Amino acid sequence: MLYVPDGVPPVIKSTVARLDRTLPQPGEILVRQGGRVEPDDIVARGQKHNPPYMINLAQALALPPDQAARAVVAPIGQPVNAGAVLARRRGLLSRRVLSPVNGILYAVDPATGYAILQPEPQQITVTAGIRGIVMEIIDQQRVVIETPAAQIFGIASLGNDCYGVTRLLTLDPGEPITEAMIDAQSMYAVLIGGSGISAAALRKAVENQVRGIIIGSISESVLREFFQWTKRLPFLPGLRNWQWVSQTDSPLTIVLTEGIGSAPMATPLFELLAGNDRREVYIESSTSLRHPHRRPRVIIPLSRSSNASLEPPRPPLRIGATVRLLDHDHLGRIGRVRSLPALPQRIPTGIRTAAVEVLLDSGEAIWLPRSCVEVIA
Repeated sequence: MLYVPDGVPPVIKSTVARLDRTLPQPGEILVRQGGRVEPDDIVARGQKHNPPYMINLAQALALPPDQAARAVVAPIGQPVNAGAVLARRRGLLSRRVLSPVNGILYAVDPATGYAILQPEPQQITVTAGIRGIVMEIIDQQRVVIETPAAQIFGIASLGNDCYGVTRLLTLDPGEPITEAMIDAQSMYAVLIGGSGISAAALRKAVENQVRGIIIGSISESVLREFFQWTKRLPFLPGLRNWQWVSQTDSPLTIVLTEGIGSAPMATPLFELLAGNDRREVYIESSTSLRHPHRRPRVIIPLSRSSNASLEPPRPPLRIGATVRLLDHDHLGRIGRVRSLPALPQRIPTGIRTAAVEVLLDSGEAIWLPRSCVEVIA
């Protein structure tokens, strides 16, 4: 997976997490600055304007465009209900066109036979998502909430933002989630696993209304089976020409801490999640592998007495630092920096680049490009 570290470690045990809760356009803010909020509290409400429908009346009625425009029976500029007749062709070959949604028939073009239907605005509400304090209200559109929290940054995610209570299903970062582990107690929970999950387990999670799953990795074949994709996905280890399918309509949120494949979750990340079993968490799911890069974030609110720093730490790459390995041969592995030469080094691939020597837990020392390691501590 193509990922370049941005200096923020993937696991932060204590900091002040800031969460933006944003309406698509200015609306009504229901909280005050300085007020405390709970995860289910509604902090803002407003409207979302969906794009207009372009309806080909000429094709639907099998008429020339000018005749299709004259066949319109719905009033222009007036509201119409879903299922109402927009246009009708009379005679032996009678046909009619129905409105797909509630909205307003904005215009009909006699030159093309197209009708423009503007759907009515969608009423939306935004909840706080986390327990915290409202620090800023911006332009009657954004609410910024702060809370002392532990944070974990993943590599990629599928699905929408969500919140729930964690439920630890595995005892080892290399153990996958199986179908048998998921039951009615998983309802509305965020499940924590190790190295992966099966397609059958994902289907059972949907049946039990699981909100989210945090795992180390997932195989390409499992994604294809679960989402019923017919084509082989292009993001295999080693390829650099694919884009993450972040816009996939997923029935639950899936956070990957390492990437595609069968890599275990990095031990420090797993230990932090396991140590916060049965705690409320919020998952900020957005993923972008192109500039500006954006990683999914898991926020675990802590008590008010926690010693939390205002800014996340940015530990430097130095000799003795604990690092997570990001190359596809070592996903999920942890090591310690053994040497950090100032001059470019020749690595096993044969190229000379800024490199780092890492000592693995097994005692093996390997050379990697500096972009393939991420400092944890």
